[in-house]
Amino acid sequence: MSMPNLADRLRSIRKRRGFTQRELAAASGVSLSLIRKIEQAEREDTRLETLRKLAAALHVHTSDLIEAPSGEPGEGGDSNQWEPLQKALQGLHGEAPAEPPTVAGVSAALSALMPLFSTDQYSRLAVALPPLLRDADELGADERALRARLLHHVGWLLTQTRQFDAADVALSRALDEASDRLDAAATVNTLAWLRMRQGDLAGTIALASTWADEVEPRISRATMAELSAWGWLLVRLSTAAVRNAQPGDAEDAIRLARTAAVAMGGEYSPPRDFLRAFGPLTVAMKRAENAMVEERPDRVLALSGAIPLDDLRPTSNNRNRHLLDVAHARVKLRQHAEAFDVLRRVQSDAPEWITTQRYARDIFGQIISRRRTLTSDMREMAASIRLEY
Repeated sequence: MSMPNLADRLRSIRKRRGFTQRELAAASGVSLSLIRKIEQAEREDTRLETLRKLAAALHVHTSDLIEAPSGEPGEGGDSNQWEPLQKALQGLHGEAPAEPPTVAGVSAALSALMPLFSTDQYSRLAVALPPLLRDADELGADERALRARLLHHVGWLLTQTRQFDAADVALSRALDEASDRLDAAATVNTLAWLRMRQGDLAGTIALASTWADEVEPRISRATMAELSAWGWLLVRLSTAAVRNAQPGDAEDAIRLARTAAVAMGGEYSPPRDFLRAFGPLTVAMKRAENAMVEERPDRVLALSGAIPLDDLRPTSNNRNRHLLDVAHARVKLRQHAEAFDVLRRVQSDAPEWITTQRYARDIFGQIISRRRTLTSDMREMAASIRLEY
């Protein structure tokens, strides 16, 4: 991957860790000659799996070797920031490094990026993903499952950052590459979310309903993965239906989703794929989301009061989105100070994520709409979420 400051970063971290180049080569399995070329800036491109090996030997995160792009991203991110990823999705990779990619290396590199996905570190992902897509494409037709998993996460990220056309490309490719029906169902779950964010409620309902029927398991024999796939599709169906003024269908779907969640006996958190995490708390948060759509703020706060949010990892697709509903409910009940406190909590936990959320801007706009002056904290919030006031 092309990184102008990689030479300086690698050299600095290596010396801080007390490694010679030869010792780092022995510890990482990366050739001494390649390490020398990287540190002397003779290599314009380096595979992500090579960086992962170096990072593991140095006991740092791969992202510590990655130069995050400069500049502040706007809504959906800076277009220049995401251009390499969008080109990579189209197969426009440029010249590849000399060393060939390996299945184990690409898989390990993707696993190493999972914390960046789950904590919404968009700037680092924008740098790391284009070369990883290139490497995955070079693996050929026999590694469809690995490529599908990567493309699914790319599609999720692009949906999250409101790059809907590129997300459609990534998710369509992921669906084509899916190796089994549960992988396909997980991708369809994200595709349904994309359709809803695009405003296609009828399309979301049709897609989620069809696939929920397709993967519906026999509860007594179902695996956690099957219940998660079915439950998420029902959640998508419910959240689209409530927005489409179909409250009965929304309630039926969320009730079935809760059946799946109860059968799981608790939250399901696959170690390698946070997008498939599901359980009773997920359903409870989505019930609160439906209540907010229906303009029932008291119901939102009642449901939220039973959710142990402090026990949940701050992830954008569940907890942080739920907290925005809580803030919105507080605004509706004229509890503006409490609403602002909730927004500040989300900002602290997910500073890059909140900048892409129109919902957060709308809520904060309501909080300050009748104020003549803003506090310093409010001005900081306005700047962070790019709200003109």
